[in-house]
Amino acid sequence: MQQVNRALFDEVMVPNYAPAQMIPVKGAGSRVWDQQGKEYIDFAGGIAVNCLGHCHPALVSALKEQGEKLWHLSNVLTNEPALLLAKALVDATFAEKVYFANSGAEANEAALKLARRVAKDNHGDEKNQIIAFKQGFHGRTFFTVTVGGQPAYSDGFGPKPEAIEHAEFNNIDSLKALISDRTCAVMVEPLQGEGGVVPADVEFMQQVRALCDQHKALLIFDEVQTGVGRTGELYAYMGLGVTPDILTTAKALGGGFPVGAMLTTTAIAKHLVVGTHGSTYGGNPLACAVALAALNTVNQPEVLAGVKAKEQLFRDGLSQINEKYQVFATIRGQGLLLGAVLNADYAGKARDFMVAAAEEGLMALVAGANVVRFTPSLVIPDADIREGLARFERAVAKIVQG
Repeated sequence: MQQVNRALFDEVMVPNYAPAQMIPVKGAGSRVWDQQGKEYIDFAGGIAVNCLGHCHPALVSALKEQGEKLWHLSNVLTNEPALLLAKALVDATFAEKVYFANSGAEANEAALKLARRVAKDNHGDEKNQIIAFKQGFHGRTFFTVTVGGQPAYSDGFGPKPEAIEHAEFNNIDSLKALISDRTCAVMVEPLQGEGGVVPADVEFMQQVRALCDQHKALLIFDEVQTGVGRTGELYAYMGLGVTPDILTTAKALGGGFPVGAMLTTTAIAKHLVVGTHGSTYGGNPLACAVALAALNTVNQPEVLAGVKAKEQLFRDGLSQINEKYQVFATIRGQGLLLGAVLNADYAGKARDFMVAAAEEGLMALVAGANVVRFTPSLVIPDADIREGLARFERAVAKIVQG
């Protein structure tokens, strides 16, 4: 049997990633073990994906049951798990129609194409401008990465898709300066994840909604990272008093199984007529069966309330660490999407904290060079939060003490 180690990655994989040396081989709940048997507490959650931790019984059961029935059908046919998941999403949200994809990027691609098609059908070719926000992130397809407000991700690949502009997040005057009757859509994250874990101001989002209405532009909420309970609401829009025209969801939707979805209304959805868009794997029975189990497990009052309680446990623990070591300027975010923002003394060293945490047996993330990000399981036991924070404190102490 081929020996599997980190060196094999360098031998056979395209070098667009730089993974850690350790290789995880087993997970249970919020604990992970590597090839050497070292245990880690998981505060990363596969970047806000593993909403129920690793190998949750409800997801394992759904996968095994569906795996013995039907694995794949093309969209020439439909299937029961896809329809049941779509019905559950419609029942739980503003949406009336659902389109399934494989990922957040694909869901966002579909949302952007739909917005352009609606504008073309209703107003003509000139209404094609898309406005998004600086430091936003919407995926890695060429369309979505251009709409994302981080040029470092989209530069270097030749001419970019046109009629895309970027305003300042949480700055309504910046949006007012760009939006017009040429605007077909405004795309925004209710909480910027990759951009530094920055929540949107409620008043800002309400004004964005009003501007979209004024200019007959569609409002697209990218809830790929904030969706399925991450903020303590099933979807973050529910806590803002703002309803989008189109919403995208992925990451936690499948609890670790690749799946994405675009949600919208009947009036908007009717513009994607047969042949205008599609996906080979979108609506896959295995993915949809697992996603339905994840959605039903998360969408319970006790789980969503638990997210907010666990958020406070995190905030209290991080504040106590900061009182001792004075490394954070602030703790921001919502629910279990939290960012510890490094102060001026430690600016640019977020990755150092992530690496030190791993050495102490804690999996964490970064959101840019100045923010340590935490996106654990939504049902992580309080005892695991406390133990993980103790490990993080040891990592912080190492860095502070040099």
